[in-house]
Amino acid sequence: MGEQSVNENVVKRLIECINARQIEVMDELFHDDAVMHWPQSGEIVRGAENRRGIYNAFPQLPTITPRRLLSGGNLVVAEASLDYGGPTYETVFIFEFRDGRIARETAYWSDAFEAPEWRSEWVEISGA
Repeated sequence: MGEQSVNENVVKRLIECINARQIEVMDELFHDDAVMHWPQSGEIVRGAENRRGIYNAFPQLPTITPRRLLSGGNLVVAEASLDYGGPTYETVFIFEFRDGRIARETAYWSDAFEAPEWRSEWVEISGA
């Protein structure tokens, strides 16, 4: 199995473990010194202890519905919807890998919004 497939499988397993609420599996998927960066809030989560703290304190973990995975070399990009039991966010994750495990995750979230009418003659609506 090529490096890209191995890395994509790690991301698929990450999504499965979060959806199954088995966050302890994350320790197998991330390096202990991995960094999670959330640019929209300016937060940086450094290391396994802080990652565990955040995920154990989550008021409600999302259900993740992946839409697309793209990979090349040590990068995997995942597009997904995150449903928190009410609010749903469209999300892009950028995973950087080292030795088959996640070394860095950068995540961007956005609320879904209605397409403006003025663009309607040039676009199709995907239904995400």
